[in-house]
Amino acid sequence: MSDLLIRRMTLADVDQVAAIERATFSAPWSKASFAREMTTNKVARYLVAVVDNTVVGFAGMHVILDEGHITNIAVTSALRGQGIGRKLMEALMQYASNLGAVYLTLEVRTSNEVAIALYQAHGFVAVNRRKRYYDNGEDALLMVSQQLPAAQADFSEPETIFTDQ
Repeated sequence: MSDLLIRRMTLADVDQVAAIERATFSAPWSKASFAREMTTNKVARYLVAVVDNTVVGFAGMHVILDEGHITNIAVTSALRGQGIGRKLMEALMQYASNLGAVYLTLEVRTSNEVAIALYQAHGFVAVNRRKRYYDNGEDALLMVSQQLPAAQADFSEPETIFTDQ
């Protein structure tokens, strides 16, 4: 998708991100949760995928010391299968590396074969199973990847908390 832009999420994106979250997950995060991530959580970082000024996907993580933990990643249903999730994952991995992470972790539903394949393609391996992790009692795979790209020497990020739109 040639007109795809991946950039840092801002407060102005929260409504669209929350809508994608609600349409994707059975126990979605609220709009207020995303706003809190943007305004008070100093370890939270989110990216959005944008086409024609519309958010079509997002990915988030918490970076603490050398670990990045992917919190969520989703693409609007109409555009799934077009490589947006892969591009978000690659951008998130680069971002994590730029912030000093040397590995990433995540949980994924054991039934989510599409997501598991995406993660495996990016070097993630299953290291454990979390029994009854999800609201419906489904298990989660705990996956880890150490295959992050090298940090970009020219990376800088002065602000970590958004206080305005």
